[in-house]
Amino acid sequence: MRLLIADDHDLVRETIGAFLEQEKGVQVTHASSLSEAMSTVRKAPAFDLVLLDYSMPGMDGLAGLQTMLNENGGNPVALISGTASKSIAEEALRMGASGFLPKTLAAKTLTNAVKFMAMGETFAPIDFMTAAPEDTQPGLLTPRESQVLKGISEGKSNKEIARDIDLREVTVKLHIKTLSRKLGAKNRTHAAMIARDQKLL
Repeated sequence: MRLLIADDHDLVRETIGAFLEQEKGVQVTHASSLSEAMSTVRKAPAFDLVLLDYSMPGMDGLAGLQTMLNENGGNPVALISGTASKSIAEEALRMGASGFLPKTLAAKTLTNAVKFMAMGETFAPIDFMTAAPEDTQPGLLTPRESQVLKGISEGKSNKEIARDIDLREVTVKLHIKTLSRKLGAKNRTHAAMIARDQKLL
């Protein structure tokens, strides 16, 4: 089983890798940023599973996940995180991620989850996914999400926002989905209202 672990924290990446390499037949490759992970994927055959840290450089929220899903030959890609919320995990799964792994998972659970996902199944810890709804956390908007939110607040269309910040329109739509969940907004107009009320811009 060929795994790629992409995380900017060396200790976290190496610890997870060490756990997994104890299993027979597991070969782990490491990357410390999304760009390094993408370069690795493009140079090698598709990995059986890619684990992406939600907060590492280049991820830009869930846009990095979408990029890797497009590149890994249809093979499983999962998120790992110590900070991402339940709503982020839910959105990642909706996008096609094979799982969401909190960094607090026990080593044995992590190993089993990786095997499960590599076989084509989906994994997310029940206790995390069924936790009480979290408070909205507008302070956790990424810089790109803040740019998109600013465009929405100025009454711009998705196409105009995409042109202004040099993104594809589909990526702008993805950012709107994610920031709306973070803000507890029902739609883009509601997100703009919340931004004004909470003085986020």
